[in-house]
Amino acid sequence: MRVKRYVLPVGLMAMAAIAAFGPFHNRDTADAKGVSDKVNHIVETVAGDTKTAVFAGGCFWSEEAPFEKLDGVVSVITGYTGGHTNDPTYEKVSTGTTGHLEAIQVRYDPKRISYNQLLQVFWRNTDPTDAEGQFADRGNEYRSVIFYNGEEQQTAAKASKSELSAQVKFEQPLVTKILPASAFYPAEDVHQDFYRTHPADYKYNDVASGREAFLKRVWGDDQEVKGMESPFSRMNKDERLKSLTKLQFAVTQQDQDEPPFQNAYWNNTEEGIYVDIVSGEPLFSSKDQFDAGTGWASFTRPLEPDSVDYREVGGFYSDEIQVRSHYADSFLGHVFEDGPAPTGLRYCTNSASLRFIPKDELAKSGYEKYVKLF
Repeated sequence: MRVKRYVLPVGLMAMAAIAAFGPFHNRDTADAKGVSDKVNHIVETVAGDTKTAVFAGGCFWSEEAPFEKLDGVVSVITGYTGGHTNDPTYEKVSTGTTGHLEAIQVRYDPKRISYNQLLQVFWRNTDPTDAEGQFADRGNEYRSVIFYNGEEQQTAAKASKSELSAQVKFEQPLVTKILPASAFYPAEDVHQDFYRTHPADYKYNDVASGREAFLKRVWGDDQEVKGMESPFSRMNKDERLKSLTKLQFAVTQQDQDEPPFQNAYWNNTEEGIYVDIVSGEPLFSSKDQFDAGTGWASFTRPLEPDSVDYREVGGFYSDEIQVRSHYADSFLGHVFEDGPAPTGLRYCTNSASLRFIPKDELAKSGYEKYVKLF
């Protein structure tokens, strides 16, 4: 019995029902893979010199969250890999007949986080002794596997597994397989960023499956990999929100767009960087700003590849890709593929989501690393 299918949250089931209601809704599962491809293309365009890592560790909802928050991780996509069909879906993979596993694809900047650090996060969020599934999720699709890209990752994965085995943290031998990476298929839209879009259901799934209790018992205070936390993740968001104006709150928290040509930065020509109005995390640079003629601040790329997240939003006439700050989850605006070189992208951004820091104030404001840009 595949427990996950029986404990699928009511909210998720309702969302799926709404998505199937009619042809007007563009976020149904049939279109989700195409939308994910669009996001993948955008991420690859702005990511620069990044690499990918693929891990399978049971329910991909729970595997995605620990990697999303890591400094140096550009994106995490849930999906299916390791199978023998070309069109896996959640329903097909759940039958256990396609050979696919639920997995995550992690795109990361090797200059900021190492593959070995990613391996440490993987081990701390799976049961490597279970060959038949993970926790309450049973079946081939829930096995734990490290899919390596190239000899370097293969060597690192084997060494990491040997080191963990020598620590004798587990009573049973480690059975996690280390296999070459194969085609990766993004999961349906409803399964992306599940921990953000359905926090209560995500937490319930972690607790009910036994995953949370197991990991706490095995790893205790050592479950969190040290030295990766960003200072922007420690903000008190509730307190920060109290200082926002009515417009800033409506934009960042309620996904509202401000009026064009009537905002602070649509025609700003001063040099400096833009940070999130809530958390202060750096988002854009004036060096990448251009006049798109729309009346909103426009940029060709984010300041740091992992400073923004993307969320697919379906409308009656088209699919749009929202841009949101990574730690505060503030709504910033949208990204379009009609911008100038070098990226061909246009990040159409609300000034109400941003705070501008002139180049002469960067050092005293805590953003000294960006002084060299100017």
